[in-house]
Amino acid sequence: MKTQRTGKVEGEPSSACPSYGSKGKVVCLVSGGIDSPVAAWLLMEKGCVPVFVFFDNYPFTDEDTKQRALDAMRKLSSFVPGCHIKVYVIPHGDDLADILRNCPRNLTCVVCRRMMYRLAERIALLEKADAIATGEIIGEHASQTLVNLRVENQAISDVTVLRPLLGMDKQEVENLARRIGSFDTSTKPASCCSGPPPKPRTRARLEEIQRAEERLDLETMINRDLRGVALLEI
Repeated sequence: MKTQRTGKVEGEPSSACPSYGSKGKVVCLVSGGIDSPVAAWLLMEKGCVPVFVFFDNYPFTDEDTKQRALDAMRKLSSFVPGCHIKVYVIPHGDDLADILRNCPRNLTCVVCRRMMYRLAERIALLEKADAIATGEIIGEHASQTLVNLRVENQAISDVTVLRPLLGMDKQEVENLARRIGSFDTSTKPASCCSGPPPKPRTRARLEEIQRAEERLDLETMINRDLRGVALLEI
């Protein structure tokens, strides 16, 4: 793994997380959009130590996407001044390219999410974290229907997946993002991932996903990604 340290953002320290560190460690997937930083903050507020993970989908996204995510993580780190938080930046673009090349197009998002969960689980086990957390909201994207979420969960078995925002609506999440100061960062211009299909499946079946994944060398992909990880501290 490649290691690098980044500077902590300036900002007024907050007492929003008085019990920080008392409730265990959680691997938080942060994309840089509005939702995932709020999900991470809710767990930090409850006393969980975050280990941030960002999946870098370059060349299907641009550098601005990664920078926006890192800025959001730095904003979250301001709630626990004096504490260094780990960030794993995982190169995921080659995975997405393999999925697009080998799997049915309409299953791209579900297969991609399952791959992310597998990698997050490896990080969680390495970090001795108790759970993985995402910013998913029911039905907001095709990969976030209840049926697809169940199929995605079944990619892993050793770590629990937490979804603090699951039953919220977008306005509630945006209000929280404004409250914690991450909204402006999360709405900075950045490219959307160009990988999703025009007509994604909203009710994928586990059997068809498993057949699609038989066309992939999953363990080789995971090992490739872990070798390419950049480990930062903010």
